[in-house]
Amino acid sequence: MFTCRSLKGRLPSKCLPNSTRDPIQSCWFLATVPNYYNNSFTTPQFQVHRHQGTPIPSSSAVSRSSTVMPSEAVCFLLLILLSLLTPPSHGRSIPRRSIPRRHWIPSTNDSPVYLWPLPKQFSHGDGILYVDPDLSLDLQVPGDYLEIVTDAFERYKDLIFTHWERSARRSSAEYDVAKMTVIVSSTNDTLQFGVDESYMLYVGRGDELSVVKGATIEANTIYGALRGLETFSQLCIPNYENKSVEIQKAPWSIKDEPRFNFRGLLIDTSRHYLPVNVIKQVIDAMSYAKLNVLHWHILDEESFPLEVPSYPNLWKGSYSKLERYTIEDAYEVVE
Repeated sequence: MFTCRSLKGRLPSKCLPNSTRDPIQSCWFLATVPNYYNNSFTTPQFQVHRHQGTPIPSSSAVSRSSTVMPSEAVCFLLLILLSLLTPPSHGRSIPRRSIPRRHWIPSTNDSPVYLWPLPKQFSHGDGILYVDPDLSLDLQVPGDYLEIVTDAFERYKDLIFTHWERSARRSSAEYDVAKMTVIVSSTNDTLQFGVDESYMLYVGRGDELSVVKGATIEANTIYGALRGLETFSQLCIPNYENKSVEIQKAPWSIKDEPRFNFRGLLIDTSRHYLPVNVIKQVIDAMSYAKLNVLHWHILDEESFPLEVPSYPNLWKGSYSKLERYTIEDAYEVVE
């Protein structure tokens, strides 16, 4: 897509707006094509439209470029190919940029680790653990965090076992992971830039290869515990043949912390309205990638969809009455 706005500054003497069209919709530019047969240059004129990917010659351009025959174009392409394939006369080869090969994280069974973002440090085995659909929660956190961790645990539990009913098809003793332990050491829950989001996650069956039986998350803050729950949910893989949830490459030992303190996403509802429930779904999706900042560009010159009680006429600039946000909607998203 080319526009006069995008070409301005790069082709100041070539890009000329069409007098009969919106300059943002189309633009004119000149392209010089060499004609090697008569030592002249043909200058066809093209018109590039906003919603078309291929330049279309104008009627005047066709007449001016009629001297270029198809056979001449083929010869011109052959000359280019020969110049690329022929080595320099001095015998030295043209240096080529080497493309680095993709390096996978080494594992015991030569398969990649599917965790996103990839933890800072981790180790694993080559076993398989089965997760109890009635996975229980053991909390060792300050009292103010009980409700937050419990709600997050139930949310991830629903995500893990969303493909079938959460009912144990075997006795709890036959499952390798029947309990989740969450330990939070700090009582500081202030949400600010640079807050500690580190955590450690251990998953095993309690044998000589692992130090814990079940799953254990240790974190300094509540936010690190929430990141650990997300990583645990990514380890759980549904097995559709026997209707179970597996943790492959077990046992696991993960020590993780974010590489960047600011990990954000922007949504622009001034130009493209999004209902409140869709914005909430975006926030939920951000947690899957451990993003921590949402930039809500709620209004701009294109539309003003936000209610401002002191200036009631402002939100008349919205696209329609159905594409607006009340004060209650804004508080609901923020909270």
